[in-house]
Amino acid sequence: MLIQGYPDPGEGLRLHLNENTGGCSPRVIEAIRRLKPTDISTYPSYPSLVLTIAKYFDVDPEWVLLTNGLDEGILMAAIGHISKARIHDAETIVPTPAFDPYPNSTAAAGATSVRVPANPDLSFPTDAVIEAITPRTRMIFLNTPNNPTGQLISIRDLCRISEAAGDAIVLIDEAYIEFGGESFLPQLSRYPNVLVGRTFSKAYGLAGMRVGIVIGQPPALQPVRDVTLPFNINVIALYAVEAALEDTEFLPRYAAQVNESRDMLYAACRRLGLEYWESAANYVLVRVGETAPFMRALSARRIHVRDRSKDPSTPGCVRITAGMVEHTTAAIEALESVVATRQAR
Repeated sequence: MLIQGYPDPGEGLRLHLNENTGGCSPRVIEAIRRLKPTDISTYPSYPSLVLTIAKYFDVDPEWVLLTNGLDEGILMAAIGHISKARIHDAETIVPTPAFDPYPNSTAAAGATSVRVPANPDLSFPTDAVIEAITPRTRMIFLNTPNNPTGQLISIRDLCRISEAAGDAIVLIDEAYIEFGGESFLPQLSRYPNVLVGRTFSKAYGLAGMRVGIVIGQPPALQPVRDVTLPFNINVIALYAVEAALEDTEFLPRYAAQVNESRDMLYAACRRLGLEYWESAANYVLVRVGETAPFMRALSARRIHVRDRSKDPSTPGCVRITAGMVEHTTAAIEALESVVATRQAR
């Protein structure tokens, strides 16, 4: 039976969806509790949050579009710039490995994905992406840090691609940029064809609220705005984001936990002889060999990770969320137990 939703892995540590394992700021819960019955019974008003976000990211408020998770922003960007524009034979460029909504949104917009594989070491293939640009290219999806590899695209290479893109829209997905790397936002005023996507799901611990933003100059943002539904964000989420941004101590404290957890995972992989990739995000990609029995063994120890072996770019790999140090400690204990059992056979 097929029903809506991502399968529940069961009880245990959720280290499979890159969620914030420490939860959200306590201020978020306090703000939600202040909601009145009339706040719930009336349609939400967005300008206050848009102004708060614009100030927080130091951009013009007219450059900000709230979306129902960044996933909606990705889909609406493809629909606005391809479907609504009635562009035939359109293509998008999707460097791989890639976040599923890139090719899915491409297909929804009636376009074709041109996939550009990563370099053998999983570093970003800048020259190959530029070479793939043709007059049919309408969008280029760039993810930095990349999901699932954690690899960054340098600002210089993002600029090179944006300049080479011509009339194509470049969507730079910075869902994990708070954990490492440099944002493209300070460069955005120079590139009218670039959209930057951000989310409050990961670093801010608001995945259950489903709030993202797309930031760009009006020529690139307006087609996305035109196809985005008018009441796409619920009022509870609005209060939550406002409160999350007010808590200036929460994000650096959690980012420090992530950084320590990544180092712990690297050290564990070295001890266990597992190949891994150093990451700028809140997860680590690890090559474990045959993934199905490995994941079953971890699940039996109440640790849930993400299987990435179906992607041709990452055979035999799993992705492990790096969150709170106490959770990473438990994950490493389970990892060591599974590897020891496998080696004993």
